Amino acid sequence: MKPVTPDDKLAAVVGSTPLPRTELTKKLWAYIKKNGLQDKKVKTQINADDKLKAVFNGKSKVSMFEMTKLVSGHVK
Repeated sequence: MKPVTPDDKLAAVVGSTPLPRTELTKKLWAYIKKNGLQDKKVKTQINADDKLKAVFNGKSKVSMFEMTKLVSGHVK
């Protein structure tokens, strides 16, 4: 896959190095799991901390499917 470059908001979560979209997704999930941001009851919901809120356009909760769409807006 062709590497993509995260913008400043996404780089705060996954780093600023260009990487393939698959690796970007892996790093994003590692961050979510490390910080316990996956909702305990509704596993498809992500509860955003301050860094992820910036990526999620200010939303405090998004679904996994919506997350993919929102993250796409933060790569070049």
